[in-house]
Amino acid sequence: MKKNALDATDIRILSAVQKHGQLSKIKLAEIVNISATPCWARLDRLKAAGFIRGYHAELALDRIVDFTQVIVTVSLTHHRKVDFERFEAHIMSLDEVTECIATGGGMDYVMKTTTPSLASFQSLMNDLLSLDVEIDRYMTYIATRRVKSSQPNLAKLVDRASN
Repeated sequence: MKKNALDATDIRILSAVQKHGQLSKIKLAEIVNISATPCWARLDRLKAAGFIRGYHAELALDRIVDFTQVIVTVSLTHHRKVDFERFEAHIMSLDEVTECIATGGGMDYVMKTTTPSLASFQSLMNDLLSLDVEIDRYMTYIATRRVKSSQPNLAKLVDRASN
């Protein structure tokens, strides 16, 4: 399926799954406002085409364990493809790094880290600095509270992209 091969019903299905996760055949069809069998067939087609990567639970981590979240901006010493690949490969192996986005501009990456304590975060950074990933500089921002965390509104995003 191409991006433009998605119709309004496909977008409604994807939006419902994004908002609610796994739904019963009946509930999804009700939300999307089509009958259950064609709705489920479309969902299967969207899954097979790779539009749905998985289903996840959003946990209330703060109710389960004490943790420290730190946002880190990273700039590498060199900007060759091999340097980016080496850094990214190492980051992929770290459970403490929960998000990493490559950026253009002043910094090369923005990472979100989650560790049991500030000391364990510092240990993580010390390990990163001692490896051959050639970090030139980094800045840290301690997260004090989550103000908003959400997925983009798919229907609005698609609508604005087509205008």
